[in-house]
Amino acid sequence: MSVEEALRKRLAVASARHQELLAQMERPEVAADHARAGAIMREVGRLGRLAARSEALRRVEADLAEAREMLAVAEDDEIRLLAGSEIEEKEGRLRNILSEALDDLTGQDEYEGRDVILEVRAGTGGEEAALFAADLFRMYTRFAERNGYRIEVLALASTGLGGLKEVVASISGRDAFRKLRFESGGHRVQRVPETEAQGRIHTSLATVAVMPEAEEVDVDLRREDLKIDFFRASGPGGQKVNKTSSAVRIVHVPTGLKVECQDEKSQHKNKARAMKILLSRILDFHRTKADAERANLRRSQIGSGDRNERIRTYNFPQNRVTDHRINLTIKDLARVMDGDLGDLLAGLEESDREARLKAFADDGAGPMLV
Repeated sequence: MSVEEALRKRLAVASARHQELLAQMERPEVAADHARAGAIMREVGRLGRLAARSEALRRVEADLAEAREMLAVAEDDEIRLLAGSEIEEKEGRLRNILSEALDDLTGQDEYEGRDVILEVRAGTGGEEAALFAADLFRMYTRFAERNGYRIEVLALASTGLGGLKEVVASISGRDAFRKLRFESGGHRVQRVPETEAQGRIHTSLATVAVMPEAEEVDVDLRREDLKIDFFRASGPGGQKVNKTSSAVRIVHVPTGLKVECQDEKSQHKNKARAMKILLSRILDFHRTKADAERANLRRSQIGSGDRNERIRTYNFPQNRVTDHRINLTIKDLARVMDGDLGDLLAGLEESDREARLKAFADDGAGPMLV
């Protein structure tokens, strides 16, 4: 299948789906279900541009056919000249529509408009890894502040020296997931730890997971698939926290995914936070599985997003950060650690777009949106 054939097919599918969703929105039972209505509205918005491209393509092709028919039967030179000019103009418009549609299709992600669930965990390296995990979380916090995003800590486990064993947070804001979606993976640091007396450089690792925030309509969650336990919180928090069973542990039996929350004094609040995290983990689990089954996995061009894959190195002695997926090195580490990720994210975005275009050029496949 050629790129143009694939484009036309995708536009037709998107237009049909758009019309189907508009019809669903008129049903009383959909309007009464706010969660479902909201999900449909978001998909309508995502497909609206493609549907408009499809309609524009239909109109231009109709005009082009009419001009070609006029040229075929015209006997007057002036009419032939007019028809030829019309054909040239419409063919140019046709090429522009297809080019714009290709950008739309290769530039979108199904969840790109979502908020983010961010997880940062200390990996190998002991306390230094925990300290680096704290530095990474501060980097993402500063990034959120620079972009006007709202960040909320959902779960946190710290160390005595100011490091983080694990932190889970939500980041809310326009395009948050689209900008951060390629941050998942292993982040390696090379530096002299504060606890190192002889000045030796140590290498440690922290892992990052970036997931689109899930909604109830995204996951078919059955109560019988959940194992929920309540227990007493550990660590600092005062007598009320530690002497009541406010902490919550939820296990999703089919996937084995587990979430614990104990930062709030309220059992209800801890459960709500745990469910929010669990839903996003389940959605990410199924997204990753579906991606792995696709022959043209577009993320494979710049990294699988697996936590165990080393994607970036932060070298403090040499004041540089290197993203290994796109071979990009920035020699201003302090700026990056202060949340200025613009150059890194732009490079990843461009590499991803090139991978999508290549998938289209190879066999007309590419990521399906609908």
